Amino acid sequence: MGEWHPDILGEGFEQRTLPLRPDDEGEVVATLVRARPHPGARLFGEWRDVDVLYVHGWSDYFFQTDLARFFTDRGARFHALDLRKYGRSLRPGQTPGYTVALDVYDADIAAAVDAMGTADEGRRLVLLGHSTGGLTLTLWAARHPGVADLLVLNSPWLELQLGPLGRQALAPIVNVRARLDPLGTHPAVDLGFYTRAQREVGTLPDAPEGWRPARGFPTHPGWLAAIIAGHARVASGIDVGCPALVLLSKRSTSALSWSDAMLSSDSVLVVDDIARAATRISATVTLARIDGALHDVFLSAPEARDAAFAALRRGMTGLA
Repeated sequence: MGEWHPDILGEGFEQRTLPLRPDDEGEVVATLVRARPHPGARLFGEWRDVDVLYVHGWSDYFFQTDLARFFTDRGARFHALDLRKYGRSLRPGQTPGYTVALDVYDADIAAAVDAMGTADEGRRLVLLGHSTGGLTLTLWAARHPGVADLLVLNSPWLELQLGPLGRQALAPIVNVRARLDPLGTHPAVDLGFYTRAQREVGTLPDAPEGWRPARGFPTHPGWLAAIIAGHARVASGIDVGCPALVLLSKRSTSALSWSDAMLSSDSVLVVDDIARAATRISATVTLARIDGALHDVFLSAPEARDAAFAALRRGMTGLA
């Protein structure tokens, strides 16, 4: 594995390249980012025996420094993983975010956990996933029961926006296209309203070019088939092997046209469907609905953001 180097987030953050097996697009890597903790908190903080691994969502990368500091200020070791073909791990000539199976990320996550040294040092592991990263970590935890001590999901994409019936109707069509033309194009459905909402709320920094397009990465049949397969696995009932804390906005807003309601709601997912799907991932699921929250609850306006962090702290207290 590579050495630690300064990260684009600046002082207190470092990154490490994790080489993975090449694929038909060439070199493949993941990138692990760590937040250096305050020495006093590492020695005496209430979560000094906890490691956190964060995984971002679709068309995204890790930049949430406030989230990292929430953990490191309390003694935890915080790491974030930019998956292959996302953000820091995206290489020239690669199809951004593309995969035909979500379990391909097992290699990325395994490399990250190994680099963190969690198991070797007998520390407790908290997995924290946002949106598609939440789906990815949920499925990973179910395939690796007993590894994580707590699964925290920030608006996890556990169900398609069309709902269970829509997903079941769409799946055969998507699967045929995935077999015949996996890298074919889909019509653009992201009109950039979620990015606009984050900018108006004031929680979105400028991203390096290509890492977080305002209207998202292009989507492809092979990728969508993998997502739908993941949703079907969740719907069938799985067990992540640990308690789960799920953070969601109280409301969804249609993304077909701009509305100021998007400044205080989830304009990406149908949150009530996600709440129902979340009951199928663990025997112990705590659901926190955050009034006024955006899709990424930790990038909401101040009042909702504070409520999200308060809910996270309560959930972490159960780990102590």
